Amino acid sequence: MSEELKQQHPDKLAKTWIQVQEEAIQVIQTVYDPEIPVNIYELGLIYEVKVSNDLRIEVIMSLTSPFCPAAQSMPTEIKEKLSAIEGVQEVEVNVVFDPPWTQDMMSEAAKLQLGFM
Repeated sequence: MSEELKQQHPDKLAKTWIQVQEEAIQVIQTVYDPEIPVNIYELGLIYEVKVSNDLRIEVIMSLTSPFCPAAQSMPTEIKEKLSAIEGVQEVEVNVVFDPPWTQDMMSEAAKLQLGFM
């Protein structure tokens, strides 16, 4: 896009935090627990996705177990993918175990896919 166009319509170019949050959730839905064929968002592992006005993202998530073999790789994958979103300034992924994850946190779609319904 030309500099002239950017100067004429700066509001059309900057993403809002709401747009980035929606995009972040879509990106997170491409991350899978390697042992379960359902994305981590539908599994209920993502507790919160916060996006500040200056487009810094904080993800609060859990794992299916504290001994999950993907404990290191999943947060790293999330951070890398979210950092690639245009306009994002910083990404922080915090893994918590309180409240502990349970199958009740899964979406209905995930429960159906895994045969729990």
